[in-house]
Amino acid sequence: MGYENISFPERSKFLVTGAAGFIGSNLVEAILNLGYQVRGLDNFSTGKRENLDLFKDNYNFEFIEGDIRDLDTCMQACEGIDYVLHQAAWGSVPRSIQMPLLYEEINIRGTLNMMEAARQNNIKKFVYASSSSVYGDEPNLPKKEGIEGNLLSPYALTKRVDEEYGKLYTKLYGLDTYGLRYFNVFGRRQDPNGAYASVIPKFIKQLLNDEKPTINGDGKQSRDFTYIENVIEANLKACKASSEVAGEAFNIAYGGREYLIDVYNSLCKALGKDIEPVFGPDRKGDIKHSNADISKAKEMLGYDPSWSFERGIEAAIEWYRENL
Repeated sequence: MGYENISFPERSKFLVTGAAGFIGSNLVEAILNLGYQVRGLDNFSTGKRENLDLFKDNYNFEFIEGDIRDLDTCMQACEGIDYVLHQAAWGSVPRSIQMPLLYEEINIRGTLNMMEAARQNNIKKFVYASSSSVYGDEPNLPKKEGIEGNLLSPYALTKRVDEEYGKLYTKLYGLDTYGLRYFNVFGRRQDPNGAYASVIPKFIKQLLNDEKPTINGDGKQSRDFTYIENVIEANLKACKASSEVAGEAFNIAYGGREYLIDVYNSLCKALGKDIEPVFGPDRKGDIKHSNADISKAKEMLGYDPSWSFERGIEAAIEWYRENL
């Protein structure tokens, strides 16, 4: 179970883009703990320098401060690398509705720059972050690869385009690409601050501060909340995957379904708080229900997530208690 026993050739070198972000910094930490070399790339537009402070004394870690919108930077970052874990992107559905041009630049052109740099540097595996948002308004549950609806936001569109480029780069150029459709990832180092913060860290911080959280909508929307350890496992297993399944996209989740109001109530209980939430309007571009069929990732990547929502939320609460 998990990824602790996954091994790569000695002196394997990984590039993690978005290394100072929530998912990126956790990937850097996990790979360094396994004893391999990591190069990080980030421009700190959303990532945090303190997330990299953990690794600054590790001789297996090096860092490039740079932007994926610059092809020369991407080329430099890919030099001498075996595996690319491309996490650099701007997230948030509502923010993408406010800033569609910026999302196109970063999430589409930036990803294309990275794929091109990976191709020219003969990278073994190119693993990239996609999103459950690509399912759009497809109403059926669980969400299954190949059954997607109409897209609901520029963010979702950028991730769908990335997947199409991934397919093409595998087909035309022989670059092994693997798209990981993350479902509502949460865990340590996820930022609880700002208008576009994810709901779990935001709720935890507000409850710890005895503030009234706002729930968008009626709280009856459901999500397949996925703990960060499962995402690390998926990235590393994709690096070991067969070339026969390259060019594909995979749901990465636990396969559960939690209603937002239940999540809120369980956080109140865990934190010993009795605070009534405020109910606000639905968020534009959001889907109502999300739950993943993870059978394709299990079969083709050997993905076998061991962190349930309950186990993950306990670990997350503990981390925020100590670090907020």
